[in-house]
Amino acid sequence: MATNTYGDISPKVAGSSAKRLLKRGQNLFVTERFGHFDPQGKNKTLTRKWRRYNSLAPATTPLAEGVTPDGSAISYTDYTVTLAQYGDWVQITDVIKDTHDDPVLQEMMDVCGEQLADTVELLRIAVLKAGTNVFYAGGVASRADVNSAPTRGDFSKIVRSLKRNKARTISRIIKASPNIATEPVGAAYFAMGHTDLEPDINKMSGFVPVAKYANSDKALPGEVGKIDSVRIILTSLFSPWAAVGVSGTTFLSGGVEVTEAAQCDVYPLIIVAKDAYGIVPLQGENAVKPMVKNPEPVKGDPLAQTGFVAWKIYQATVILNQLWIARLECAATADPE
Repeated sequence: MATNTYGDISPKVAGSSAKRLLKRGQNLFVTERFGHFDPQGKNKTLTRKWRRYNSLAPATTPLAEGVTPDGSAISYTDYTVTLAQYGDWVQITDVIKDTHDDPVLQEMMDVCGEQLADTVELLRIAVLKAGTNVFYAGGVASRADVNSAPTRGDFSKIVRSLKRNKARTISRIIKASPNIATEPVGAAYFAMGHTDLEPDINKMSGFVPVAKYANSDKALPGEVGKIDSVRIILTSLFSPWAAVGVSGTTFLSGGVEVTEAAQCDVYPLIIVAKDAYGIVPLQGENAVKPMVKNPEPVKGDPLAQTGFVAWKIYQATVILNQLWIARLECAATADPE
């Protein structure tokens, strides 16, 4: 039997498998929605470059009659990142008789799709958490001093900073689809954080839960509500820095409620504006490469007892403007009322 780059499945079936992988993964993404995207096209290099054109200074000098002004020079900033390759595989022990419709293959594709999504999400979150524009709940000076849950005032300070730096609200997001597409949303900044923060967010003054939206059907997956001009999306993958804040029993430490004083966990809330960061989206025919190998007799497996299902992707994330993305570091109440 001829060998191809997809193992024992044809390119056509590989395309169907890739869409299934992406469909399962897209339903779990948070960071995918708000990045400035550059898809992984066929035969593209491993280097991605995003170019941001800088604003021109206001032309406040009156024009002199008959005198042409010098004009302004356009300037820009390039952000370059190199894609890295990631992937994994799972072993199969039964012969796949029909690689397109076999239930075992479908289940494996679903599980691998979820693994793929978690992998990409964690890689992106690590980049976003490393931003330099940081705020601390309650206005304290450092992570070690964090001793309060997020408040409306914390969000107001961040929004003021974003607006001061001409950060625009997001009005289109990447659609939750295997295909490359965007969709409109109500203009807002978006905050992403851990689900442990939901009770504290619900208690913030001025918080509007999704259930009270004029059209709650348009809420995004993981969206819990909004505070003023910031919509909030939560996922369990935005892990905290464990036991690095102020010692006490009020807040979670090590992810649990404590009865003896211990340093609290410090959680990141990442607030983003339009074009704050760049991603290679998990969309399109070249986003992921699935591979299937049926069990067949080879050296080391003479009885043809094992095969595999595998996936492989290229990924990269880069912050495009540090002033258009902010990180609020806060604590999560251990025993919310």
